[in-house]
Amino acid sequence: MERRIDRIYRFVLGNANVTTKDVADSLDIQRTNASKDLNLLVKEGRLSKSEGRPVRYFVSSQSLNTSFDTNTAPVKSTSVVSPEKKILKQNSNNVFTQIIGSTGSMRNAVEQAKAAILYPPRGLNCLITGPTGSGKTFFAHAMFRFAQTEGVVEADRELVVFNCADYANNPELLMSHLFGYEKGAFTGADTEKDGLIQQADGGMLFLDEIHRLPPEGQEMIFYFMDHGTYSRLGETGKNRFANVRIVGATTEDPHSALLDTFVRRIPINIQMPAFSSRPAAEQLDLVRVMVAMEANRIQRKITLTEDVVKALLGSVSYGNVGQLKSNVQLICARGFMNHMMNEEIHITLNDLTEGIKAGLVQLSADRIKSTDISPYLEPEMVVTPNEIDELIKTDTYELPYNLYDIIGDKAALLKTEGLDQETINHFISTDINVHLKSFYKDHGFTFDTETRLTEFVDKHVIEVSNKIAVLVSERLRTHFQQNFIYAMSLHISSFLKKIHVGETRETNANIREMAKDYPTEFSAAQEIRRMVEKEFQVKIPESEDYYLTVLLVSLREDQSSGKIGVVVAAHGNSTASSMAQVVRELLDVTNIIAVDMPLDMHPRVAYEKIREAVTQIDEGSGVLIMVDMGSLATFNEEIQKETGIEVCTLDMVTTPLLIEAARKSSVLGSGVNELYESLQGFRGYGQIVEKEEPQEKQAILAICASGEGTAQRLKEIIERPLQQRNLKHIEVLTLAVTDIKTKVPLFKQEFKILATTGIVDPKVGAPYIPMEKFINQNADQVLDELLLENDLAEQEEVMLDENKARELCIKFMEESFTFINPNKLIEPLWRLAKTVIKNDGDSADYALMVNFVMHMAGTLERGILKQPLKVDEKAKQLYQNVTDNVAMNRGLNELESQLRITIPTSERYYIYQLLKNNDEINA
Repeated sequence: MERRIDRIYRFVLGNANVTTKDVADSLDIQRTNASKDLNLLVKEGRLSKSEGRPVRYFVSSQSLNTSFDTNTAPVKSTSVVSPEKKILKQNSNNVFTQIIGSTGSMRNAVEQAKAAILYPPRGLNCLITGPTGSGKTFFAHAMFRFAQTEGVVEADRELVVFNCADYANNPELLMSHLFGYEKGAFTGADTEKDGLIQQADGGMLFLDEIHRLPPEGQEMIFYFMDHGTYSRLGETGKNRFANVRIVGATTEDPHSALLDTFVRRIPINIQMPAFSSRPAAEQLDLVRVMVAMEANRIQRKITLTEDVVKALLGSVSYGNVGQLKSNVQLICARGFMNHMMNEEIHITLNDLTEGIKAGLVQLSADRIKSTDISPYLEPEMVVTPNEIDELIKTDTYELPYNLYDIIGDKAALLKTEGLDQETINHFISTDINVHLKSFYKDHGFTFDTETRLTEFVDKHVIEVSNKIAVLVSERLRTHFQQNFIYAMSLHISSFLKKIHVGETRETNANIREMAKDYPTEFSAAQEIRRMVEKEFQVKIPESEDYYLTVLLVSLREDQSSGKIGVVVAAHGNSTASSMAQVVRELLDVTNIIAVDMPLDMHPRVAYEKIREAVTQIDEGSGVLIMVDMGSLATFNEEIQKETGIEVCTLDMVTTPLLIEAARKSSVLGSGVNELYESLQGFRGYGQIVEKEEPQEKQAILAICASGEGTAQRLKEIIERPLQQRNLKHIEVLTLAVTDIKTKVPLFKQEFKILATTGIVDPKVGAPYIPMEKFINQNADQVLDELLLENDLAEQEEVMLDENKARELCIKFMEESFTFINPNKLIEPLWRLAKTVIKNDGDSADYALMVNFVMHMAGTLERGILKQPLKVDEKAKQLYQNVTDNVAMNRGLNELESQLRITIPTSERYYIYQLLKNNDEINA
């Protein structure tokens, strides 16, 4: 009799891209069994599965031909030189031979790219898909270079690059940029202009982030694909011709992110592999190539110890090759800083950041990956300058400046000022982190997940979790998921918090029964409990052994089916997505989906979106819906009745609560109702309290017209990084402009004033940081400058013109308010600001206008909530007798008429004080 797993394999062989539901329904077997066997087939290499949702299974060509590159086992020696490295040094006309993996994991991609370029008569349009940092832009430039070497594109042409995200919400601007425009086509079109299509005529147009193209933009492009003709904006008739090869790139599933009519016109889909799926030899070669680039820049030999190479490989998670490059640049920069006077840069574990060091533990915990890589490792990786003759130079993650020049110049400058080497290294380390983090953040991803984890978990807990990772990898000798440290840290923090507040819990019967089936894991769990007791000097109930056992079982990599689904739904354009992104980065989970609900979305539309998300994320174990407002909880019963899926809804969602839900939903043996009940008692992740020496109380003053509103928002922005650094001795105090003279002397008696910020500089002898710096820049960076006692006056200022000022206002309103619409209010509020504030075009004038608009936004939000600011009767009477507020009142009256609102006298009082006090202080 044919086995169930063989029946499933035969079904997938004849029906490509099937889901778990397809298999279960067609073969009449339980969905959980289908999921289990499908994942086992993937693990055995007989099937492959897609990245997105729903997960689709298929028999790949690689799994059909498993003999590829497995004929000879690698032999460890002291001088391994891989074939790929030799290929890189060949002066070949075929540019693809310069790509790591061109005969391995990238072989299929290379063959597809060649076909797309050489297909007669004009080649084929193609789409490059793959996760963030996998090398899509790099590969597009390789395709262009190949087209040139084959004579398909003339040698003097350049690849034309267009990032679709830049014009995602403006189809008209998109059309003018791509196709050009006629004189007079729109206001400001004083001359005619060619578009990028014309510029790419006879060559290639690369559309990066193509999934950000709006439907109108996709239609424009596919008409051009079909006919080769187009018109400029302002022209009638498609009477212009161009011969352009189009290459797109996306991180999304094309079938869900692009129009079907658009996808049908792109016959070739080139899939870039994730770093983790590439063979061990390729991963080592990629490290070598990245280090060789840095060796070329500084023209010195660079040596990496074996542990450094392993840490680099283990530190790569979702960022792929781009993340590897970021980490290599970081450690080489730190190595250069520490060994600047040496002819050779010798990098050891001491040169690594804690985040990259953690990669060594990650790799040790991953038995399979460690075994695969071990034969290729050498005691030292030695890389000399100019080791690689030719590389494709264009790269999304190429720094636009020489970081080593910056380090050298800064070191020389600090040395002349008499600073010791330790202090110099501290300052330069900060510079390196700021430069690299800022650059990579601008390019779509950040990698400091360990730092993100410290937002929720004490550092001591993370250190203990790293020790536990080493322990369980030795005891259990099994392959754990990459998120082991994050999940273990959160679990330990959660039960330490329960112990701290005196909560106890009865062991769930299902959990106890399940733990009995795993005696080895249970023994390891007991050892973990004893280790945690010793580290934190607490008594932990033995019942915790059962929960730790289930956690260990659940974190095995092959436990990928049957999880409880989580849907997070929140009001706002990106609130839910942002929360879900944090959770995915920390825990690397796939059982969570976000539903963003703009404030003008109809409740019925919101219901449909949530119901669709529930259906999509369900794996047979039920779905937990987490919402920001209790009113959404009413959808619960209707969704369950309509879909037949067991659903529970939890309101007042926060990021820590969502992290806890995602973590617990992956634990086997629990149902959605049990998950719901456990989260109702969630008290947050405990921070370990250590005895500290008393420190001088310090304060940062945040000033606005009323001491509420804008000042309160600034307080929140500044307090977050202060709390992350555990700087409890620094308080953020809010203050009304009217109270500066009376309250500042009292504050000075109790606090050392470090700095002031807000709508005015109170001139109190402390640095004044314009509020726009906190809003427009990273608050961490501003505080670094302040706490390192840098001269803030010498730091780069946020220079404002009208466009930047308006953007700041919109950003502030989007992040700070719930009920007002920033895009609709910016025009009337900006007009009002121009009416009441004299502006000579200086940055300082625009800063005051920004402050005024921010205050007015708060006024309108409070009006909607019917919570206006209050003022005592005496001040109110004094204000009603003033005579220099005529222009202000006229402007406010016009705003009332336009928006059909009423601005009460108390709010007018504070608006007047804002304008009056700014004039007095700056006089």
